[in-house]
Amino acid sequence: MRVLLNGVGRIGKAILRIADLRESFEIVAINELNTNIKNIAYSINYDSTYGKINDKYSIGKNTICNAKHTIKIFNVENFCDIDLDSNNIELVIDASGSAIDLEFVRNNLQRTLYITHPNIQADKNLILGVNENSINYQKDTIISTSSCNATALLPVLKLIDDTYGIEYGDITTIHPLLNHQKTLDSACIGSKNRDIECNFEFGRSSTQNMIPSQTTTIDACSYVLSYINHDLISSSSIRVPTSTVGAINVTLTVKTKCEKEHLVQLLQNYESNQKYKIVLNNSCPLVSSDFQGEEYTSIIDHRFIDVIKNSMIKLVIWYDNEWGYASKVVDIVSNHKIQK
Repeated sequence: MRVLLNGVGRIGKAILRIADLRESFEIVAINELNTNIKNIAYSINYDSTYGKINDKYSIGKNTICNAKHTIKIFNVENFCDIDLDSNNIELVIDASGSAIDLEFVRNNLQRTLYITHPNIQADKNLILGVNENSINYQKDTIISTSSCNATALLPVLKLIDDTYGIEYGDITTIHPLLNHQKTLDSACIGSKNRDIECNFEFGRSSTQNMIPSQTTTIDACSYVLSYINHDLISSSSIRVPTSTVGAINVTLTVKTKCEKEHLVQLLQNYESNQKYKIVLNNSCPLVSSDFQGEEYTSIIDHRFIDVIKNSMIKLVIWYDNEWGYASKVVDIVSNHKIQK
């Protein structure tokens, strides 16, 4: 498949690197608001978190290329303005993180669009291990690959709910800093995408503080499975001064009797029989950086599994919020069936 990648920030760059490694589809074009093509190639070649790539991209005429690929570079405000036919582009991945007019896309794109954030107006919000078999490639033309947090959490919630029945629960995401945060104390930060006019806490130094925040994780889960919502599970978040790898502290009260040994076996069986790299069981004394670059997205830390009075389950789930999440986007797009 020939793919246009819209946006080559943290997630877009990870998608590009993983797609290059797997050769499961070809990114033939990038649309990026950064007009400095040398800087685009440089930022792909070198990364402070994941290191440099061996097969580096060089600069051509409106292109970047390495030994295997030539990628055309566009710099347009709206990717729908790109002539996809003449460039033989079959689908689009939007990794810009920006709000999109989905109705405009439906009327003008004439291609399937994958968006790398949750969106209730998408035709399908998709998480591997949860609802990948429900997609209809003829009708579902705008597909959300949800969020990194929901991708890590929801397969585990579904497994527990299917087995024991969740009565209620609470989650706290411990999330690395993001680009919209400040390195030093500054003014408050707004976000149109999250309906935030002015967040005081995100105006504080991201390198000096753990910053409490709201999280859209359960909202994102509800777009995939409607019954996993805020009536069932409460949520909060803490931003921490690390570059990547998050954790989710999970507390669930279940309806059916649960024994710790049975829960452990349930998780081990899931890992042994899964199709995709979703659940990974860990018992080693590891820290967050040990999971950097990990493609498994629901890493269950068995040091912290507990079951109280056969009804309250405690879990800690690790996940690489960039590389792990991007690997699932690549998995999902690789499964895409082009409708001729």
